[in-house]
Amino acid sequence: MRIYADQNKNELTAVICNQCKKELKVKKGIIKEGCFCGDIRFGYFSRKDGSRHSFDLCEECYDKLIKGFAIPVEEEEVTEFI
Repeated sequence: MRIYADQNKNELTAVICNQCKKELKVKKGIIKEGCFCGDIRFGYFSRKDGSRHSFDLCEECYDKLIKGFAIPVEEEEVTEFI
């Protein structure tokens, strides 16, 4: 869950894990620790047609989520960070 300073969402002030409610470190509008940001817009052929879901997970909750996958996530090493 993201909290902004104003309704226009110009300045990010806080990020809270939707699973465990941990508040992640945010400094000057930048998330300063691992965070998985989920955002999906459901379309045709879905029971959630026309609905958008978004959520944030701390790194620990993300690790717990993917641990239960029947097919592991694809991982690759990156050398440049955005």
